[in-house]
Amino acid sequence: MSEPHIMGERLVIVGNGMAAAKLCAELVDACPGRYALTVIGAEPHLAYNRVLLSSLLAGEVGADELTLHSRGWWEAHGIRLVCGNPAIAIDTGARTVRLADDTVLPFGKLVLATGSHPIRLPIPGMDLPGVMTFRDRADVEALLAAGAAGARAVVIGGGLLGLEAATGLAGAGVETTIVHLADRLMERQLDARAGAMLRGAVEARGIAVALNASTVAIEGEGRVTGLRLADGTVLPADLVVVACGVRPNADLARAAGLACNRGVLVDDGLATDHAGIFAIGECAEHRGLVYGLVEPAYEQARVLARRLSGRAGAYEGSVTATNLKVSGVHVFSAGDFLGAEGTQDLVLSDPGIGLYRRLVVREDARGTRLVGAVLYGDTADGLFYRDLIRSGRDISGRRADIAFGRCDFPEDTNLTAEAA
Repeated sequence: MSEPHIMGERLVIVGNGMAAAKLCAELVDACPGRYALTVIGAEPHLAYNRVLLSSLLAGEVGADELTLHSRGWWEAHGIRLVCGNPAIAIDTGARTVRLADDTVLPFGKLVLATGSHPIRLPIPGMDLPGVMTFRDRADVEALLAAGAAGARAVVIGGGLLGLEAATGLAGAGVETTIVHLADRLMERQLDARAGAMLRGAVEARGIAVALNASTVAIEGEGRVTGLRLADGTVLPADLVVVACGVRPNADLARAAGLACNRGVLVDDGLATDHAGIFAIGECAEHRGLVYGLVEPAYEQARVLARRLSGRAGAYEGSVTATNLKVSGVHVFSAGDFLGAEGTQDLVLSDPGIGLYRRLVVREDARGTRLVGAVLYGDTADGLFYRDLIRSGRDISGRRADIAFGRCDFPEDTNLTAEAA
């Protein structure tokens, strides 16, 4: 691989996912021409929207529709793309990155945006053919090849990834069952009532749901034939999809001697403990937290772009918010949506139209503040509630109205007008 003529300081980004693409777009806006940008991706594709993988699996969109920026966009901004040739080592002393084909790329600054690895359970049968994960386009291609209409699939995990996988498989005509260890679907994003409503919507699509179900083994000789639960039940399966979580991909950073815990440790400037090396997205650990959502990664990309352009910026953490469409139903949650001691619930519910809204408020000497929200069915006001939570402002004067949606606060124009 020949080294092109370099203009500007060499900035290498390891990872070509959504966080890396966002950082590049922000740098193009903030300081065009300041850096000679190189983006290294393990996958052979242009950066794409992982949120749409379930739609790709279900045949609702084509692969090209997932692409975040065209090849022409990267070329127009002078960004060098290295796709399908992963980084395998970082030399912090020599300030170089080695690729799988032994190419060595020097850097002035380095950003790690390496994402996450899917978790594979330590149970018998996990290595059988027909046991798959659901994380990238290669996984979708493998599932499409294995999951012909009429096949039977069991998805381990009833969180976001599991629901996306199950929805996509069912949409492709595969008989699908979700097996989930918790007492409700998406327990990290939904309360019990919203979780029950979501289960009803999932089952209405023909997807079976088994809750409080612990997987102890995957059965089969030469290929998967079933999944065994702790109670002895065996669910027949032609394929098993493991979608029970991810872990930060900090392998490169750890091998290079960067400080890591679960993820690559970063400060409020997204900097690691090595000068000129940064980390963002799912691989980064900030103030003890690793975020597995797109929005925090985008917030980190915006802050880092400001800092790399020479301006001040600090990342102080994210109010986690989930705003998505699962099995045809819109769901949203943010903040402390389960409530804690000293909080109160404001609930608006209409089962007839599939609407549920729970707002969690806290009263103290400063007034009444919104600290959490969970919405099911209608999430149009989700970002409004998210921004109220972030602002910490007093909502006492609008308490009677707030459950019905967006309210005017004439004295404060900082809240977003963007719809969810």
